Amino acid sequence: MISLTVNGARRSFDGDPTMPLLWFLRDELALTGTKYGCGISQCGACTVHVDGQPARACQRRMSTLEGRTITTIEGLHPTGEHPAQVAWRELDVPQCGFCQSGQIMEAAALLRTKPKPTDGDIDTAMTGHLCRCGTYPRIRAAVKSAAEKLP
Repeated sequence: MISLTVNGARRSFDGDPTMPLLWFLRDELALTGTKYGCGISQCGACTVHVDGQPARACQRRMSTLEGRTITTIEGLHPTGEHPAQVAWRELDVPQCGFCQSGQIMEAAALLRTKPKPTDGDIDTAMTGHLCRCGTYPRIRAAVKSAAEKLP
């Protein structure tokens, strides 16, 4: 039995310990905001926070998550008012939107460690997040806007 906390709620898992976290979130908890992209940890669509750090849910096995705290896009803010979420909406960042929850989770982690990121900080943090629509300039602008909204 694996016990973990997801978006503030205690959860248990007694299935295949090699199952990726992504399937636990999507199939067992119905938290579908975290997306399946490449399945090999290269696109970032499945990014969540594990103990506050960005992690690719498609490659994180359930066996590694005993006692860990997981935050998904649904748990980032109870009403979707995290500064990154607000900035994404205000700047109309998403085009197709598929990669955006992973992008926002990465941006939120960056802003927690670097509240006033430079362009280089943003580019480095967002490396590995692929957007097939090419919204990268709007993503960078949204991260900067979110930084200005931080308390």
